[in-house]
Amino acid sequence: MRALTLTGYDGLASMRFADVAIPEPGPHDVLVEVRAATVTPIDGKITHGYLKGRVELALPHVLGRDCAGVVAKVGSAVTGLAPGDHVYGVADQARWGTQAEYAVMQAATLARKPSALDDVEAGSLPIAGLSAYAGLVTVGKLAGGERVLIHAGAGGIGAIAVQLAKHLGAIVAATAGAKNIDFVRSLGADTVIDYGRTDFSTELHDYDLVFDLIGGSVRHRSFRVLKPGGRIVHLSVPPMKQPPPRDDVTVTLAPVKYDTHLLDRIAELVAGNAIRPVVGAVFAFADALQAYEHVMTGHARGRVMLDMGKHG
Repeated sequence: MRALTLTGYDGLASMRFADVAIPEPGPHDVLVEVRAATVTPIDGKITHGYLKGRVELALPHVLGRDCAGVVAKVGSAVTGLAPGDHVYGVADQARWGTQAEYAVMQAATLARKPSALDDVEAGSLPIAGLSAYAGLVTVGKLAGGERVLIHAGAGGIGAIAVQLAKHLGAIVAATAGAKNIDFVRSLGADTVIDYGRTDFSTELHDYDLVFDLIGGSVRHRSFRVLKPGGRIVHLSVPPMKQPPPRDDVTVTLAPVKYDTHLLDRIAELVAGNAIRPVVGAVFAFADALQAYEHVMTGHARGRVMLDMGKHG
């Protein structure tokens, strides 16, 4: 099979297309013929050594974690899925990933593809949807009528989070770049702050929850917008260098769980028109390095996708 492989940690200079053997699924695995796969900012960071020491990658390594495709083969212990089923889900980070013609994935992190979505749309959703759900629902406990600030509202996770928060009945503010103000507003945000021109911490007050997708100094300033007893929920982003400026704010990491039940919940939200995929750019698999260049600008809107059936 054709695969995009990481051979070192010198950025895109370490990425190589290669012909490799199709992986064989274990008892609890599924071999998926990949139809569409994401390229995320994390993938770009990994090419420069991000996660090195935390996740051991045997080089050469195929990156990419979420995808949509068709079941090609199932392991001996797998029930509920069969060859020919259309699925979407998340690959194990330590094993070969989804930026290849085939990927082996755990059956427990796959689900049937939402029927209303094509492969590119569905492949954009697993990590983005599950991350937004973890931050706002599982950990954030966002309730109707509460005020929430979502940072990076135009990004892959933020764009889903804005929609989900609005579906939950919250009053939604988000930060975004100037070119994405109207776009984020179209997703349902009540207030959108242009982070290049305005300091959100001087404009917003008495918020209940901040969903932090940036970290660092942005998190430090986020304390100012919260009401007494407010809460910050974050993903794995850079920590603050300063001490917390208040002791009445709860700061919690949102662990993102990848499992069939939660993927089915995302599919239900899609079916109910509560959320829709946000795909900002689509590249042919042969143009995968261009997709990396695009996502590594840090200004990609929504998800950047590889269409495995599209020719460059």
